[in-house]
Amino acid sequence: MIRIEKTFYILLILSFFSQLAVAQDTITPKLIWAVNKVDLGTVLEEQGSQMAEFQFTHTQDSLFFIEKVWTDCGCTTVDYTKDTLVVGESGSLLVSFDPSSSAGYFSRMIVVKGNLLGAQDTLYIEGNAIPRASDPEGTYRTRKGDLGFRLSKINVGEVLTNEPKLKQVEVYNFGEKIFHKDSLMYTGPEYIRVNQLSDVILPNDRGLLQVFYDGNMKGDLGYFEDKISLNWQDSTTYIDLDVLADVFEYYAPFSKENLNLVPQLVIGTKEIDLKTIKASTIQVEYVVLSNRGKQVLEIKKIQGNCECLKLELPKTSLDPGESIELKVVFDPKGRQGIDQRNIYIFSNDPLNPVQLFLLKSRVE
Repeated sequence: MIRIEKTFYILLILSFFSQLAVAQDTITPKLIWAVNKVDLGTVLEEQGSQMAEFQFTHTQDSLFFIEKVWTDCGCTTVDYTKDTLVVGESGSLLVSFDPSSSAGYFSRMIVVKGNLLGAQDTLYIEGNAIPRASDPEGTYRTRKGDLGFRLSKINVGEVLTNEPKLKQVEVYNFGEKIFHKDSLMYTGPEYIRVNQLSDVILPNDRGLLQVFYDGNMKGDLGYFEDKISLNWQDSTTYIDLDVLADVFEYYAPFSKENLNLVPQLVIGTKEIDLKTIKASTIQVEYVVLSNRGKQVLEIKKIQGNCECLKLELPKTSLDPGESIELKVVFDPKGRQGIDQRNIYIFSNDPLNPVQLFLLKSRVE
């Protein structure tokens, strides 16, 4: 009987601690932060310290106050709400970042510790710090009127269709006129917009332009080069710019269980080697495309990186298990030496929406 009672008490204690562990797992966080990371974007050294604000709400019945804040760099200083908060009250934490301490991409960590058990959170600020140029003439070599750019073209990089891409571009004013933010006029495609972030760009000083690119509004996939024009009315300045972008369709993540239920594009070969060919002879090759999935595969676009390529498909929809041949016609006229052509296939395969195969040759 005594052994049975001991066993009962042991089970009771184990049950209590098990319930306590479950209860702890379901405790509501003590602080709810509006955001835990702030992107400061491109920061010029001469702009001085940049501020990031983090707002939080206290959710527990106990009184709360911030006990201590740590940062991983002396380039950041922190000011925060020092009042004691009751449930439902809000506070804020202000982080000041000195861009003169960094060059290039930065990511800084802030650890916030409260007076309550387990009240410790980690916050981040990030961005791109650009120091002053000691040699503007050598740094901003591309001149567009009085404005100097680091590169001849603006490359916004990869753009997904689910959200617009923002690209900040540094410019230098070599002229004597002031470029005012509210006088900038943009001319170009509707899926691109350009704003001046700096209120003014003074003579012999830098400023920032921001390029907005909407991949969904573009309505097409692949690599593109668009021409745009900017006009500052008060300075009678007109410049033309080229904007580069790679637009890709966005597909939301899905579970492994659905992996075999979606369309799956399989390319018969990822590389065709034509060996040595003559520049006067047009080459014709065929590549097998197959749908290994259980839904209809849609070939949305095929794009080569040269006008010397002609790409033909008999159809663009493939039923599950179906295969077709892509006809590749390559005209090597005017080429010589080792040559490589890239061919991109865009489809509704959510796992690999863009696939690449190569066409190699040595042209005589």
